[in-house]
Amino acid sequence: MSVQDLSGTTAVVTGASRGFGRGIATALVHAGAQVVAVARDGVALEELRGKLGEAIIPVVADAADPALAGQLIDQYVPHTLVLNAGASPLMRPIQSHTWETFSRNWEMDARQVFNWVREALLGPLAPGSTVVSMSSGAAVGGSPLSGGYAPAKAAVRFISAYAAGESARQGLGIRFVSVLPKLTPATSLGEAGVAAYAAQQGVDVATFLRALGPALTPERVGEELTALAADLGMDGLAYLLTADGLDKL
Repeated sequence: MSVQDLSGTTAVVTGASRGFGRGIATALVHAGAQVVAVARDGVALEELRGKLGEAIIPVVADAADPALAGQLIDQYVPHTLVLNAGASPLMRPIQSHTWETFSRNWEMDARQVFNWVREALLGPLAPGSTVVSMSSGAAVGGSPLSGGYAPAKAAVRFISAYAAGESARQGLGIRFVSVLPKLTPATSLGEAGVAAYAAQQGVDVATFLRALGPALTPERVGEELTALAADLGMDGLAYLLTADGLDKL
């Protein structure tokens, strides 16, 4: 299948107002999909709609709201669901966290994926639908300055894999995939992470970035996820995403 096969379909993207979510929503629109863009920042969503036109349906809401997932899935029955919303972690070593700061990404990132994945299975979404959950490369290598971010993102990957197993067991034909992007300075979350880890290593940001390699951009993320949503031949449960593209894990 090609990205043109998304014409006439509907996608829901959470965390669509900025960063990776904005890049994903833009790429899906360019591929012909109508995109229900979910975020708390209504001004940014209206700006996105002004740029992309009526193909964007803005929904100002908290993606972790347990009622929202069922409401939007029932209303729009998406062919593509991208669970990108997440909280920015407090960048401090473990001893400088409280449980509340440590668990922030569990309450947002992991919780919203659980809620939406559950509703996708209960609906269920139509056979051939794709649910992409945005995890992180930190789920593999850890992230000691970001509290519970890495384990929450690991949970996102597990939840997606569990859902894939249930879809197969029940013969639902829904594809569940997790994507693990590499750390990048191209988002506000990644920029804060880069600064924190550069300081921890005692180097300036430019030196850290040279060692990190080519930066993953929101535009590249959008391109790769759109191709993933359109190509049912990509049968992996999880993919690492770098500036070079998707690598099956």
